Amino acid sequence: MSKTNVGAGSPNAQFVQAAGLFAQSMQRNSTLNRMVGKMPSSEGEVNQVLRKQTSTDMPIVRTVDLSRGKGDEVEFHFVQPVGAYPIMGGRQAEGKGTGVSLDKARVRVNQARFPVDVGDTMTDLRSPVDFRKIGRPIAQSLMDSYQDQSMLVHLAGARGYHDNIEWRLPTADHADFAEMAINEVKAPTKNRHFVADATAIKPFAVNAGEVDLATTDLLDMDVVDSVRTVIESIALPPPAIKIPGDKVAEDSPLRCLLVSPAQYHSFAQDTNFRQFQANAIARASKAENHPLFLGEVGLWNGVLICKMPKPIRFYAGDTIRYCASNTSETESTCVVPAGFGTTHAVDRALLLGGQALAQAFASSRHGGMPFFWKEKSFDHDDKMELLIGAIQGLAKVRWLVDQGGGTKHFTDHGVIAIDTAVPIIGARQ
Repeated sequence: MSKTNVGAGSPNAQFVQAAGLFAQSMQRNSTLNRMVGKMPSSEGEVNQVLRKQTSTDMPIVRTVDLSRGKGDEVEFHFVQPVGAYPIMGGRQAEGKGTGVSLDKARVRVNQARFPVDVGDTMTDLRSPVDFRKIGRPIAQSLMDSYQDQSMLVHLAGARGYHDNIEWRLPTADHADFAEMAINEVKAPTKNRHFVADATAIKPFAVNAGEVDLATTDLLDMDVVDSVRTVIESIALPPPAIKIPGDKVAEDSPLRCLLVSPAQYHSFAQDTNFRQFQANAIARASKAENHPLFLGEVGLWNGVLICKMPKPIRFYAGDTIRYCASNTSETESTCVVPAGFGTTHAVDRALLLGGQALAQAFASSRHGGMPFFWKEKSFDHDDKMELLIGAIQGLAKVRWLVDQGGGTKHFTDHGVIAIDTAVPIIGARQ
């Protein structure tokens, strides 16, 4: 009896490998990856959305469109908020229906690849390490960091100026930054940009060309209280997130505040911080111990505080982009006050609700999946190089939203940026 065999060069083998890589990347253990909802699990659920996409109840919405030959953009749709009053008694209702408006936006995808040189014949002879085996984890780590950092930068609307060997995206002045970001990194809309102001927050403000912040405007419990107050006061705030399995999602709505390590350190100085951590553990028990509650998190006043992997940071004299008008996406600039010197900087926290960021995937020609591995020998099979690749794109979800009375404001749908002062811990990077 003949045996079924899949050869090393078979397209089927490549597909299995690519599918496994895609699954591995989607399950990576990172804070930002935990902010993605579930993919529809049945055909009926899939038919409820325009494409196969994750739940819109979480900050990051993924769309997987594996069709080929349909361009390099994926389309998302948005139903405008509806405002209306009831028609009472016997007054005529016919012909007075409230209109429904549908807007759309597109996310462009591009191919990103990380090649890793795994040496040559003499490398194998001289080294006790099998570079081919360690090459794959290195490449996977590079791609995972690129994914997470790209998400963070698009959500923040800025790359910032913190920079070291761990960054996979260069600062915005790098010649290739725009290509690596794929879609435009847009500064926060006017109605979604705030700064700390002593024990509260206020709309982003500029004073004589400098951001209106003092070195004492740190993130603390009072600032988080102010964040919650603002959420409950403004029109059409970022929608609450609904963590899968959370039994009290409707009665006790949650938003997630992503903070830099330095902001987290400031907040952790509060004498009640242990209680905030206990609050998070208690809420986790009601949400099937969702991994978003794992690690260094705290819960206060309906705000789940999580540490972001890298800070979005601006040092003294650095430029901050902002939108000065609600009705325009035109960006203006200011700088961090010179008085911040070498001891303080400005870090950006991100309050996340549902549908803050769109991530689109498309199929590669290597197995038909968004992620793929390739290995190639050259120089008469003396040298070897492996490569990890992905075809994807990210964009902050932004709409021109009807605020009532026909007035429309550009609005970052699910994210609010909050700039605060932080002490620089260690050397500037």
